[in-house]
Amino acid sequence: MNTLSGRFLALTVAFVMLAEVLIFVPSIARFRADFMNMRLEKAQIAALAQLAAEDMVTPALEKELLANAEVYNVVLRRDEVRQLVLSSEIPTPISDTFDLREAGPWELIRDAFACLLEPENNIIRVIGYPVQSAGLLIEITMDSAPMRMAMLDYGGRILFLSALISVVTAFFLFLAVQRLIVLPIRRVVNHMTAYAEAPEDARRVIAPTSSVVELRDAEEAMQFMQTQLTGSLRQKERLAQLGGAVAKISHDLRNILTTAQLFADRIEGSADPMVARAAPKLVGSIARAVALCESTLAFGKAEEPSPTLRGIDLATLAEDVAEAEGLAGEGGVMCLIEVPHGLTLHADYDQLFRVLSNLVRNARQAIEATGGDGSIEISAGETAQEWWIRVGDTGPGLPEKAREHLFEAFQGGARKGGTGLGLAIAAELVRGHGGRLELARTDADGTEFMIHLPKSIGSA
Repeated sequence: MNTLSGRFLALTVAFVMLAEVLIFVPSIARFRADFMNMRLEKAQIAALAQLAAEDMVTPALEKELLANAEVYNVVLRRDEVRQLVLSSEIPTPISDTFDLREAGPWELIRDAFACLLEPENNIIRVIGYPVQSAGLLIEITMDSAPMRMAMLDYGGRILFLSALISVVTAFFLFLAVQRLIVLPIRRVVNHMTAYAEAPEDARRVIAPTSSVVELRDAEEAMQFMQTQLTGSLRQKERLAQLGGAVAKISHDLRNILTTAQLFADRIEGSADPMVARAAPKLVGSIARAVALCESTLAFGKAEEPSPTLRGIDLATLAEDVAEAEGLAGEGGVMCLIEVPHGLTLHADYDQLFRVLSNLVRNARQAIEATGGDGSIEISAGETAQEWWIRVGDTGPGLPEKAREHLFEAFQGGARKGGTGLGLAIAAELVRGHGGRLELARTDADGTEFMIHLPKSIGSA
């Protein structure tokens, strides 16, 4: 019964049997009423024979008439006169009286089941109307056992016929369900199984063929889903291959740049004025290239270590970031730090340093790309639920294309040649703290990013 067709078969049998029971209940009541009416008719015929013969009926003939009618007594009321037409000795007292003249359906059903549940033979009185208007009423006394046996026989035949009908009906419905519903569903399941074995194979995408509207809708929805999934898997495979190649190139390039960085450090002390002026810029460029390679490799691991939370003085951290990005002294790009002294938050120092470094570096590069001066502002504060950090700049703002995939690697680059790794890494590190990184504003006057770090789990 764990299959759809098996359960449908069981339900069909159950509901057909229920329908037959609902038919059986009134039919058994009607059979009992018909049985008693038939006794009344036979008793009426016997009574009329007695009245027609008047005193010619002998006791033996009267006994035969009563036996043929299967009753003990017959009372006929004609012209307001109640007359005992036929009579014989009653073996036991009358136990109950049933008046068929005013009996309703519920009363007939109740009396029928009471008769079925009574195994003892009782003498009952039955009252009804004579046929052909042969009087006002007719009253008989009779045994209940023969009526009960006839009802049991009739009920048994009805139940057997009901069971036979339910089994035959269920069998044909089972075949119909197998053909019209189960087989199409099994076909869909087989398609799903075949597709799961090789989802990259477009030939395994299901082709809707069902004539059942609901199943066809399911097949069309599955076809759309499989088509989209197959395309996505192909794209992901290409991106995975590209990512592996980029990681290998970044690894080797980092080693090359590290060697170049060592040589650049040596030429910083050159006596040549031109070399001395160019050396810091060369060292800075190489350092940024090395940092980019390391960021690419770190992102390629697809995971970041869990943050180690400890108390951090945010003002000190912001100053360290500004100094590391070369914004601590005089220059075309200034870094303004407006963090209240003593503001302490719980975070991983190294990871939060990387987040702020990425944001500040992006802001500085955006301002430098314009060829003019500008400023970067780091401010912070707290509420009862969270700490917030704002990093804003006076750069040109983010282009529309960059905003669509701002925190996605290799897609959200805000400048020409950018990879978008910085913001993707920053967003991932902030999520690791249970917080969120969001773009608060970007327009011609600049860009603002907001970092929200919860003070407790679930408050972000």
